[in-house]
Amino acid sequence: MPRFSEKVAIVTGAGSGIGKEIALRFAAEGGVAVIADLDFDAAGATAGEIRSQGGDAFAVAMNVADETAVEKGVADTMARYGRIDLLVSNAGIQIVKPIVDFLFADWKRLLAIHLDGAFLTTKACLKHMYKARSGSIVYMGSVHSKEASVLKAPYVTAKHGLLGLCRVVAKEGAPYNVRANVVCPGFVRTPLVDKQIPEQAKELGISEAEVIKDVMLKDTVDGEFTTTTDVAAAVLFLAAFETNALTGQSLVVSHGWFME
Repeated sequence: MPRFSEKVAIVTGAGSGIGKEIALRFAAEGGVAVIADLDFDAAGATAGEIRSQGGDAFAVAMNVADETAVEKGVADTMARYGRIDLLVSNAGIQIVKPIVDFLFADWKRLLAIHLDGAFLTTKACLKHMYKARSGSIVYMGSVHSKEASVLKAPYVTAKHGLLGLCRVVAKEGAPYNVRANVVCPGFVRTPLVDKQIPEQAKELGISEAEVIKDVMLKDTVDGEFTTTTDVAAAVLFLAAFETNALTGQSLVVSHGWFME
């Protein structure tokens, strides 16, 4: 039997990038992937791709920082499938600026998507997981959950914050057999990272090639980007683990950038 047969996962930010790869892999292993994305057309395209490969997928429009939108997406999922086994809180954005130039509105927007989004989707899903006495939540952290980089104050703050939320969910969810963990990728060549390369080159006064070699990949063991496949494999490993032996933990996937 496939590893995720009859299981239902909500994956936020799954219209593209890491979230899309997680959804594709989850569906390929027998699960139902609910594609939640601010861009409903992108969500629909991912869902269509899964269905074309013989899987089951459902697209929902979701602004993770909007409580009404989150509650509706979760309610629509429950109405269609009657269960939520996995939440992958993946939606995120990046804004690169030094603190002295960072607009407060941008600070609040980034934290709202990363932290408010994680809280709201967690809260909406937990009540159903508690009732079923089973569930798993995986948060998309970052090596920036462990370390800091210049130009990324709100992102680093948000990714550190996810560790705290995860640990509380792990403790509160344990009596209901609900686990929570964090995957912490290094740099992955997604549109989010591709956008940062010229931005950092401009802010730091170096070439784009130098940003990649001397900033992004400087501390890896092999000078390689982490792939969406790498991250998806780590997420699904944590999602499939069935006991509280593995909860409240963080797993770094980064070609050796940050070791613990």
